[in-house]
Amino acid sequence: MKARLGGEEGKHKFVLKTPKGTRDYGPKQMAIRERVFIAIITCFKRHGAEVIDTPVFELKETLTGKYGEDSKLIYDLKDQGGELLSLRYDLTVPFARYLAMNKITNIKRYHIAKVYRRDNPAMTRGRYREFYQCDFDIAGQFDPMIPDAECLKIVHEILSDLQLGDFLIKVNDRRILDGMFAVCGVPDSKFRTICSSVDKLDKMPWEEVRSEMVGEKGLSPEAADRIGEYVQLHGGMDLIEQLLQDPKLSQNKLAKEGLGDMKLLFEYLTLFGIAGKVSFDLSLARGLDYYTGVIYEAVLLQQENDHGEESVSVGSVAGGGRYDGLVGMFDPKGRKVPCVGVSIGIERIFSILEHRMKASGEKVRTTETQVMVATPQKHLLSARLKLISELWDAGIKAEMMYRKDPKLLKQLQYCEDTGIPLVAIIGEQELRDGVVKLRDVATREEVRMSLQQVSEVFPKSSWSQKALGFPGAPLKSCIVDLADKCSFLLAL
Repeated sequence: MKARLGGEEGKHKFVLKTPKGTRDYGPKQMAIRERVFIAIITCFKRHGAEVIDTPVFELKETLTGKYGEDSKLIYDLKDQGGELLSLRYDLTVPFARYLAMNKITNIKRYHIAKVYRRDNPAMTRGRYREFYQCDFDIAGQFDPMIPDAECLKIVHEILSDLQLGDFLIKVNDRRILDGMFAVCGVPDSKFRTICSSVDKLDKMPWEEVRSEMVGEKGLSPEAADRIGEYVQLHGGMDLIEQLLQDPKLSQNKLAKEGLGDMKLLFEYLTLFGIAGKVSFDLSLARGLDYYTGVIYEAVLLQQENDHGEESVSVGSVAGGGRYDGLVGMFDPKGRKVPCVGVSIGIERIFSILEHRMKASGEKVRTTETQVMVATPQKHLLSARLKLISELWDAGIKAEMMYRKDPKLLKQLQYCEDTGIPLVAIIGEQELRDGVVKLRDVATREEVRMSLQQVSEVFPKSSWSQKALGFPGAPLKSCIVDLADKCSFLLAL
């Protein structure tokens, strides 16, 4: 056995660590993640989405040529007997392959799964090589901007529900970008690579982006300067109207189409009551090659400081757009299925919430146990086992200690440590009287009741999710919520 493990002399060389760009998640982290997932899935279902799943790896040719300059970040797998495979880079391309393969032309779906990117990780900011994406997409032929507006409404609902702080949803349109590049004198062959440079404006100042365009990508300084005049513009309906009157853009067919749809989009967003959180931003590019129309990205804002400086972006937490040509790339006959969707940046959101929990010292419950079954005297294991079995059969989340004769103080301390709100105590006197003593751990109030009454205290609905709240209600509020539910018993 030692020989297989490398022997005693090799022990010092073996390091227990996770691979670069990955991490483990303990119970506290998973409790926070679970609440985030619940909030996101609840929103997706509220909008009528179905759920699908696809393989974690795809044929390499399925992923090739869909991500522009980011294609170098795809993880290729070793040849496993004839098929060249790669780990999925996102959930959008596999979704398009799924639609084409199954000849589906109309679906509203969500998909939550892990994706893989050979990126330089920045784990403190929620940037990993293995991470979850939470995608919502609408596929089908519909009237302009109605599904697109719903995707933005979903982003607004989720970010508001998660209480992450102030946020802004930036929107643009690939047609407006392409029209802008054309009127600025960018050659057609450089559209995608210049678009990739513009996409860096949220991380780099304009001077550096301009230098990359001219120095590395061979764009003329004059064309770069003209682009600079446009990409620093942002606003709302007023900016759209201004650009529709722009002598150059208004003469470009693509730009005019994009601006017309953008105006329609803002009309729908106004009806949804969210236009105030959306900014038409000409610097937004999103580097993926498959976008064909409206694109958007949600960023969290850092509030203005004492010096009166305005809010600044502290990171993207959602992004998406319209990709009408992607499914047709997989269909043998080239049949297109228009699609629009959004991806929620779960890892970034989780990093923010995890940091907030640590900073506040807030206690996080890692279980949903409703009641602890305890005994105060020795030789009562059989009574405990019988009672907890009946509670489990009634759908109640219950625990007990795995000792024959545990001390009552240890059982109560376990409840305090783990946040279990109630204890069902069954001692010799309770056995004689045919009752159970239910104790509120926080207030120490006690009430004697029959087993039937105990079951009625815990309806089978998922009250615990409400009691836990979001993002992580204090233990006190869990007990208050429970006390409300069983106040009629405490009054006995």
